[in-house]
Amino acid sequence: MRRFASFCCFAVCLFLSARLYGQEPFSTDSTPALKKPETVYSALALHGVAATGSLLSLNRSWYAEYPRQSFRFTNDWNDWNKMDKLGHLWTAYSLTRLSSATWHWGGLSREKADVAGAISALGYQSLIEVADGFSSHWGFSWSDFAANMVGINLYLSQQLLWKNQRIQVKVMAYKPYPYGSELSARAEELFGNRRIDRLLNDYNIQTYWLSTSLNTLFPENRLPPWLGISVGYGSRLMLGRTVNQWVGGTGHEIDRSDIGRYRRFFLSPDIDLTRIKTKNRLLRSVFLFLNTFKMPAPALEISSNGKIQWHFLLLN
Repeated sequence: MRRFASFCCFAVCLFLSARLYGQEPFSTDSTPALKKPETVYSALALHGVAATGSLLSLNRSWYAEYPRQSFRFTNDWNDWNKMDKLGHLWTAYSLTRLSSATWHWGGLSREKADVAGAISALGYQSLIEVADGFSSHWGFSWSDFAANMVGINLYLSQQLLWKNQRIQVKVMAYKPYPYGSELSARAEELFGNRRIDRLLNDYNIQTYWLSTSLNTLFPENRLPPWLGISVGYGSRLMLGRTVNQWVGGTGHEIDRSDIGRYRRFFLSPDIDLTRIKTKNRLLRSVFLFLNTFKMPAPALEISSNGKIQWHFLLLN
């Protein structure tokens, strides 16, 4: 949940601080680096401002609500049908890509920028994991750390091997889930009651995707380079970390095991915005940021409850 918010906070802080500099730091894989030495220090300053601003924001919105404690470990591998782990993977991958683009704009070579981006993302994510370790509500999770490493290395290994991202990680979360009056109190307790809270916090509406260009799969075709295909994963009707049981406001235990949690698997077309050619640097920056999100599109869904469904326009 917080990983979705942490990426958005970091990206927004990076973009706003860049605008204060009067620059457009994000560059796509094919954009050449600027050769001004001072831009390296600007890239470093942008990272510092973005990391500090986003961590302060997260502290106020997340950690301030829970008391601090001595550092501890926790095992949350089975929580939320692995949606939390995919959130870590997506955040780490997206931060690495965004950070690498900024370092490349700052004048580093493509390879050095990719390594610097990986180190920056690892450092930022590790700070959040350590903060979790001192929070009474969470704790340091090795599985979270491992998911971060997978996301970072998914980006870095592709850059070192192919010099581009043939497999990209994306997220989709556009429409709140209609829980109905029977479950509305539990949904508000878990995810909040504002629309933005639901979009950021509710794993029941988030889906995570692996996307690739059709040109990568079929090099000889004449399809547009931005047209792709993606496979997705999500889960529904999760009203607790591992089971649909919780303690109500009056202290009595509520058992809703009759509400079956189920997993969702998708196949859908996709658009790679970074492959749309444009000379406008601002537009390339916007495309790079927006490309971390899966665009709404038709999709075939196969669920673990045995249902097969066609969506003419999937939003979550």
